[in-house]
Amino acid sequence: MKAAEFRPRRGLRSPHIQSILASGSLRRWLNRRSNQVLLDAAQARLIDAGNGVRLQGFLSQQPVPSQRGLAILLHGWEGSVDSTYLLHTGAELFRRGFDVFRLNFRDHGGTQHLNEDLFHSCRLDEVVAAVRQVTLEVPAERVFLSGFSLGGNFTLRVALKAPSVGLKIAHAVAVCPVISPTHCLNAIESAPWFYQKYFVRKWMLSLKRKALLFPERYDFSEWHAEPSLRELTRLLVDKHTDFATLDEYLDGYSIAGDRLQDLSVPATIVMASDDPVIPIRDVAKLKLSATTELDLSPYGGHCGFIADWRLGSWIEHYIAGRFERACNT
Repeated sequence: MKAAEFRPRRGLRSPHIQSILASGSLRRWLNRRSNQVLLDAAQARLIDAGNGVRLQGFLSQQPVPSQRGLAILLHGWEGSVDSTYLLHTGAELFRRGFDVFRLNFRDHGGTQHLNEDLFHSCRLDEVVAAVRQVTLEVPAERVFLSGFSLGGNFTLRVALKAPSVGLKIAHAVAVCPVISPTHCLNAIESAPWFYQKYFVRKWMLSLKRKALLFPERYDFSEWHAEPSLRELTRLLVDKHTDFATLDEYLDGYSIAGDRLQDLSVPATIVMASDDPVIPIRDVAKLKLSATTELDLSPYGGHCGFIADWRLGSWIEHYIAGRFERACNT
């Protein structure tokens, strides 16, 4: 299966329709029965990510020990383990015999209470530690990793660091990963207005919950006057990180250019050429290792890849197929 073969039905080829449907509630409702088996098997786990950091995840194990392995899934920014795209992907993997662990990043999925410090995208070490801890707690024949958008960015950075921490990953799949955060921010600002509004609204709701939980530490009242994602991110950097500038912070989680050229874990990066928030020019400039496959589709939007009016996504089958292939090599 190659990304170039993906062809959505007529009426679904707009990148904006694809992107909106990816996390839409209608899609989740239409596929609720197929997701329920994954949810029925799910058990909440609190993961020690080192240095006092706790992250939450949900483990769905097969009724008998899996011969396939364990698939760990990472959501996008301001998503969660219950994001539509993550549930659908997890359900497909579970149906095919994989154990599935869905991990919430810090402050995502209603977990603002677990850690006092705020989430930001350069908190790689705690995600690496959490993924490694999951593999220690859940015995598996093989470990697989996949993420969407910012989760795809984390997936590749975790895979890059995996050998140095003794973490063995059989295959990693990154779906529409953020490559250059600077260019991604520029693209969101240039995209139709509802993209920026969506992210700002969700982020402000998360910050409001954080302030209620830690009122002696946080007061975000002045942030409400900053309607742009850029200025809100600048406030985060200035007030709650050790980065000197916004540009330094954005560069801190970039995987652009040659930053993935030493990736030794077998990996697949799947992108859509029409992605409205990940500029395709960034993909063309990537310098990748021999173990990394780059697969481009002409359609799909941002993490969409919606195939038909039943709103199933081709990407779920693609990820499962890549993991199954790795089981046979």
